Amino acid sequence: MPATDWKEDIADNEAERFAYYTSVLSAIQAKAQAGRALHAKGNLGVEADFEVLGDIPADAKQGMFAVAKKYPALVRFSNGASAKRADQKPDIRGIAVKVIGVDGDKVIPGMEAAVTQDLLGIRSPTTPVKNAEEFIKLILAVQTPALLPFKLIGSLGFARALHVIRTALAGFKIPTAALASTAYYSALPSQYGPFAVQYVWRPVDGHVLATKKGELGEELAARLRESAVMYDLCVKFFIDSKVTPIEDASVEWKSELISVARLTIKKQDVDSPRGKAITAYVEKAAFDPWHARKDMKPLGNMMRARNHAYRASTQARGAAPEPTDMPTFSA
Repeated sequence: MPATDWKEDIADNEAERFAYYTSVLSAIQAKAQAGRALHAKGNLGVEADFEVLGDIPADAKQGMFAVAKKYPALVRFSNGASAKRADQKPDIRGIAVKVIGVDGDKVIPGMEAAVTQDLLGIRSPTTPVKNAEEFIKLILAVQTPALLPFKLIGSLGFARALHVIRTALAGFKIPTAALASTAYYSALPSQYGPFAVQYVWRPVDGHVLATKKGELGEELAARLRESAVMYDLCVKFFIDSKVTPIEDASVEWKSELISVARLTIKKQDVDSPRGKAITAYVEKAAFDPWHARKDMKPLGNMMRARNHAYRASTQARGAAPEPTDMPTFSA
């Protein structure tokens, strides 16, 4: 049975510090004029089905995963930078899934009756930094690439800065695997009923599909014109504070992967009028891990910082309101 003795370590002055971090990201967003503060460039926006599996262990039947059910979903693939750059430049790559029609009280005040659950992932099972403080220091250093090592050494110290840079570079590699065969990781924990988990998006096709030169989204779009692309959503349960820490985002959780749902990105033509309407809607939408049921809320320092930053970002760019149903896109 998974452990239930997880806990968060919340500092007394955390709200003030997170407000400052949010102001830093808001300034970057305003300067970039790219829409989002981070993950500015969308590779592709598509529609999908999200099916909660029926044959899963009893402990995994929590929150929206308690009952087998199929939901409509919207999916956004993106690059992590605050500027829109070519896909052949090193960067973080992300996936964001908005599942629509999810019942249960939601976390965000004023949005308790919302019917969406957002699940986000990146290509790495960890982040280069331990917490939000280190994250902001890294983001500030990245703004002047030529001075990045010196700025990071000044703020984190030599040994820690070197470790963060090495880890970041490993995660920023130019992708050699196509999006259709790339695994994604939440890298950060969430509550899961009485438990805590991290999520992993695992491609169903076991073959690694080599990417081609050019734009990642264009390649995935070409695949989707021929057939659907599928991922299994898996959970990794909290074991203890050392092996699966809640507050340190730089430690990879090594617990067993358990499949709980399947994401099927339908066969579709993103260049059709309907496909373009979906893409436009996805780009306007807000993908936020705090769009979540109360029994599936985000956990840990990095996630709590996101609770401040994401809301400020979506308000600044005039993001679309949360859908109350799957939008109807004209053919």
